[in-house]
Amino acid sequence: MSILSKRRKPRHSRETGKWYGDGLRFTCLRCGACCSGDPGHVWVTRREMERIARYLEMDPDGFMREYVRRAGFDHSLIERPNSDCIFLDENGCRIHRVRPVQCTTWPFWKSNTTSREAWERCCSTCPGGGHGRHYAYSEVQKLLVKQEEAR
Repeated sequence: MSILSKRRKPRHSRETGKWYGDGLRFTCLRCGACCSGDPGHVWVTRREMERIARYLEMDPDGFMREYVRRAGFDHSLIERPNSDCIFLDENGCRIHRVRPVQCTTWPFWKSNTTSREAWERCCSTCPGGGHGRHYAYSEVQKLLVKQEEAR
């Protein structure tokens, strides 16, 4: 049984042409599942680095030296040896209030919304996926654009 068949399955909408035309449900449980697991990148902009540095009461250069790595022409937060985000601890995300756009737009990423199957895979690893707050189609679209623009 799929994760979505236990709940109301999003329907394909003739109006939007998208499989999630009726919207999607998600609530962040602050479990950290999206902050751990496989290696990857948490992309950060200069503005986000400055905001996080202020929150941590650090100077931006010191923050970059301690918490950021170059990835091509971009910047990414570093990871722990087990691939967890450097800001994930036993209490959750240490910078949750000022986390990067990539984090605030989870799970509404292109990779998770390309198909119903992709969303089901996301929901199988994210306990808040498919539950809680209903995001209308227009809200999902705005979050997708916001996430893409942040890159």
